[in-house]
Amino acid sequence: MLRLEGVSASYGAVTVLRDVVLEARGGEVTCIMGRNGVGKTTLMRAIMGLVARQGRFVLDGDDLSALPAHEVARHGIALVPQGRRLFGPLTVAENLEIGLMTRHRGRAVHEQVLDLFPRLRERLGQVSQTLSGGEQQMLAIARALCLEPKVLLLDEPTEGLQPSMIAAIREVLLGLKSTGVATVLVEQRVDAVLQVADRVAFMGHGTVAEVVPGAGLRADAPRFAAYVGV
Repeated sequence: MLRLEGVSASYGAVTVLRDVVLEARGGEVTCIMGRNGVGKTTLMRAIMGLVARQGRFVLDGDDLSALPAHEVARHGIALVPQGRRLFGPLTVAENLEIGLMTRHRGRAVHEQVLDLFPRLRERLGQVSQTLSGGEQQMLAIARALCLEPKVLLLDEPTEGLQPSMIAAIREVLLGLKSTGVATVLVEQRVDAVLQVADRVAFMGHGTVAEVVPGAGLRADAPRFAAYVGV
């Protein structure tokens, strides 16, 4: 389990997160929702140690608060950032190899990841920047899973994708629950959240205002209008 206690984060003099408290539990999908600008992406970056931050980040009893980003990854937290951030000139296979190297994972993990994304198995020699948008998103998630992470952070993975690709990613996220991975998903689409969320954390004004179970939530729930609606 990943636990955040009193987390604040800033860009220079601008404070974006204020005293965030949140848990991401193994085998669950925790969805982060809120309007643009409330700090969702900054929260993901703070967990990884990519922004100036304060507070405690505890993963399975280990305090990661003072670690740089590369050490956070080596402890088992993987980020799929908004925009994918692949190594465009490298092939699919080479992008996956970089993921495997991070925590010294081998062939078994490589095969497990390709079993989740069979389309990538057919494109191992293809340069990643020539993939379709959906295939690039699959590769970004696959590369993160090559770390064999305890926690998977996903920042708006369905953005701009066609419905078939969204469905494929949803099935992978649901399948990860049985492996014990704790998934933290930033998502703007209410329908996508309702299909996968065990818990939904609503953000407002730089903090987590409310966390509710995903079960029983409906698209017309007042919380979506209050925290997500325009």
